[in-house]
Amino acid sequence: MTTQTSPDSRVASVLRFSTELIAWVATPWALAPYSIVLAVASVVVLIGLPSVFQTSGDKARVVVAVPGFVTVLLVLLQLVAAVVSSWVAWPTAVAVVVSVLAVACVVAEQPRWRWLLDRGWGRSGAAAAD
Repeated sequence: MTTQTSPDSRVASVLRFSTELIAWVATPWALAPYSIVLAVASVVVLIGLPSVFQTSGDKARVVVAVPGFVTVLLVLLQLVAAVVSSWVAWPTAVAVVVSVLAVACVVAEQPRWRWLLDRGWGRSGAAAAD
């Protein structure tokens, strides 16, 4: 049996939000020299998708309910964007710190990700019963 609410720790939340902020800044920064349109689109994607698509029980308000694996993929998108963009846009020392932050985030996220991956397609977001 799964719990109805996410086992999201404060440490995981802080690490995840910090990495998201870095992705929101570094990605358009890295893309702007090539295309302002891509830079703006990256912010829309990185902020918009996780704001609209959530797994029931993970957030207080869900706009469009999705299975847990979608939420995990959206977090991974943020992490990859933060790391890759920081290596492109910023000095090596900063990119190394961002990379370490992303690894720490992945480690801290494991209980939440296990919970999210347990979530089924049910209307309430509860895990599908076999």
